[in-house]
Amino acid sequence: MAQKYDITMKNIFSDMADDIMSYFLGLQYTKIDELNIEFARVERRDSDMIFKCTIDKGNVAVHIEFQSENDGKMPYRMLRYSLEIMEKHNLIPYQIVVYIGKDNVNMVNSLSYDFGEQNTLDYRYRIINVGEIKFTEVIKTDYYDLYSLLPLMDKNRRKEEGEKYLERCVEAIKGIPLDINKKKDIAFKAEILSGIVYKREVIEKAFMEVVRMFRIEESETYKMIIEKGIEKGAQQEKIAIAKEMLSEGISIEKISKITKLSVEEIKKLIN
Repeated sequence: MAQKYDITMKNIFSDMADDIMSYFLGLQYTKIDELNIEFARVERRDSDMIFKCTIDKGNVAVHIEFQSENDGKMPYRMLRYSLEIMEKHNLIPYQIVVYIGKDNVNMVNSLSYDFGEQNTLDYRYRIINVGEIKFTEVIKTDYYDLYSLLPLMDKNRRKEEGEKYLERCVEAIKGIPLDINKKKDIAFKAEILSGIVYKREVIEKAFMEVVRMFRIEESETYKMIIEKGIEKGAQQEKIAIAKEMLSEGISIEKISKITKLSVEEIKKLIN
């Protein structure tokens, strides 16, 4: 996806991998190992998620990319990724792009040409548009890690209900039958991801009670972000993180607490 969430990408989505493969893809699988590949030939970036899994067709590499914006070059990127996976791990890649953006999906999911049987290409991967997933369908399941994505789901209902929909998502997270620490983590991720489609003041209002109730700053994801260098990182890194959090709708006070930048320093970034 775009670089907006690179800092916390794996922390936000790592716990969702099993639920995504089971619920979104309907895969019956056994996860063997996580494969960390830096796509040096492509963009010198780490993959979002790649897992070596056993499915009914044998061992495969399940490759999941998250995208918050439409990218016309996505098919070329995904094809290059697939070649890297096959070359380095000798595994057939099962590739998925999970689209979490605000706009409608207008990316294609294939590349093809045909110059006769000696020179053809027919390449495809799957795009899952989270905005098309129904709120009511997900909350009927026990795929609780997917509740972090609820604010981005059910686009039509979200548009009709506005901030009421976000409040409904918060209530669903509060009602999850899991221990408080897991709920903290899911709520924190949902709050961050809400920034893709909601304005800051709407997010703060919707999550006000749950932040106070769960003490979100104690969530494991929150702690991991700090451990990754937010607390002791260089000034430029802190500023970059603060800018991203501002765009995600997180309050200035909370950003100050996380990054250790002053409120005045953060206010100067709002332009």
